[in-house]
Amino acid sequence: MEEQIISKEELIQLFETQKIEDTGRGWLMEGKAVEIIALHDIEPKFLQDVTNAKFYKLIIKGNK
Repeated sequence: MEEQIISKEELIQLFETQKIEDTGRGWLMEGKAVEIIALHDIEPKFLQDVTNAKFYKLIIKGNK
């Protein structure tokens, strides 16, 4: 598994350029399943919105 830390802006750009695509059942990047994890500076119990993170971790899992 490959991991990357990217900013919110980079993540948005990956979706806009369709480098990451939403299949309705998950996300694919270059034909491989990708898990997107929001990285927050606050405790998880205080989270209201997972889309408000400044950084995200992408975990590329391999073939779909």
